[in-house]
Amino acid sequence: MRDPLSILTDAFTSFLFGKVETTRLPVRTSTGQAQAVYLPTAAPGLGDSGVIIGREVYSGKGYIYDPFQLYGQQLPAPHWLVLGESGNGKSALEKTYVLRQLRFRDRQVVVLDAQGEDGAGEWNLIAQELGITPIRLDAMAALDHGIRLNPLDPSITTTGQLALLRTIIEVAMGHGLDERSGFALKVAHAYVNESIVRRQPVLTDIVEQLRHPEPESAEAMNVALDDVRAWGLDVALVLDRLVDGDLRGMFDGPTTVGIDLDAPLIVFDLSHIDRNSIAMPILMAIVGVWLEHTWIRPDRKKRIFLVEEAWHIINSPFVAQLFQRLLKFGRRLGLSFVAVVHHLSDVVDGAAAREAAAILKMASTRTIYAQKADEARATGRVLGLPRWAVEIIPTLTPGIAVWDVNGNVQVVKHLVTEAERPLVFTDRAMTENSAASNASDAADALALGGGGLPEDMRAADWEAEQRAALLERQRRLNESSESTVA
Repeated sequence: MRDPLSILTDAFTSFLFGKVETTRLPVRTSTGQAQAVYLPTAAPGLGDSGVIIGREVYSGKGYIYDPFQLYGQQLPAPHWLVLGESGNGKSALEKTYVLRQLRFRDRQVVVLDAQGEDGAGEWNLIAQELGITPIRLDAMAALDHGIRLNPLDPSITTTGQLALLRTIIEVAMGHGLDERSGFALKVAHAYVNESIVRRQPVLTDIVEQLRHPEPESAEAMNVALDDVRAWGLDVALVLDRLVDGDLRGMFDGPTTVGIDLDAPLIVFDLSHIDRNSIAMPILMAIVGVWLEHTWIRPDRKKRIFLVEEAWHIINSPFVAQLFQRLLKFGRRLGLSFVAVVHHLSDVVDGAAAREAAAILKMASTRTIYAQKADEARATGRVLGLPRWAVEIIPTLTPGIAVWDVNGNVQVVKHLVTEAERPLVFTDRAMTENSAASNASDAADALALGGGGLPEDMRAADWEAEQRAALLERQRRLNESSESTVA
């Protein structure tokens, strides 16, 4: 009950000023209920310098990413890991990213293309568009004057050649070389380099020297010649596979003349090699070292090394160690390593878990497409993703991914332009693993946006659902710490 003085004061104020100030009673509520009065906010972007990827789902802002522009304060390393199951847009992202990077004159890209259909690699169309001939590594074609890469190419240092030979042998044998085998290989390699000067030394020379070592090799260590021959026998048998086995022709001759290492895009087509055989990591090792010594140069160019099916690298201890060195070395010379993997469990639970962890640690950018819930949880634990990101990964539609750039986590929708569409949305690019999933191609294209479509209803509906889900998750989190507000 109001007192007469207050009533008289209000009446006089109303008569004098024509309005009455109202008094509201306080409202008691929880933070979970009161959060609806606050406008939603979006995380800050990565700047406006670089290549555009698409747009951030919750804010609608353009999403721009470039490891060379961000390197330093925002990004401790320029390396990038792309994860996700097949058919969710990884190939489209990789291809458009490379095409957009190549618009800068100081960019150069090497792609190890391990997938393909119809006798050609997945990157064949883009290479043709740019007037580039892919370097197709094929044992059968190599026998008929095809492409060869020589592990003993003079452009590779003597130390690099020996390291490459050891890696090839250790990958094939599945274990490290013992001291005796290592000694036999070292003296054979030294003799071949010293004695052959009028042509490029080749693997056949190493195999021959291992089978028939020189007496000087035994005398240097005061051992019998037969002992040196026995120590090198297993090594010779492994290298013989590259000379006269199922991989013959690709590495047992001088490097093919005319490989243009100054082209803006260099594509190594590995699609003719069985990706599940021991040949694939051997190829990765040879190409990796060959590039390290012939491609990466201190010429102020920014280089991108993109590897499809990268678990062949990260799952082999010896190849992983080689690439780990390449990443550390390349960072000083402007190299961004991009590894594309379907499942993180393929590498973190493999034989090279320690080496894989070191490579993953150097990848400051991680892009995760849709995964099953259990795989998403495992990925979140390994990569240290926030809980909301882990929960959202299984619900992602094709073309939308969680981006973690050195702790800046956002949900990004990748967009494809009309000019890029014919190069990206082929059967090979969309299915990633087989032609059997053609039924999902139209849905994938719809989710990636553009292409003259009047409205991307599927993605729009998904984004609305995710905004609502995000608010609901925030409400549940806040309910655990309710407080009263006036």
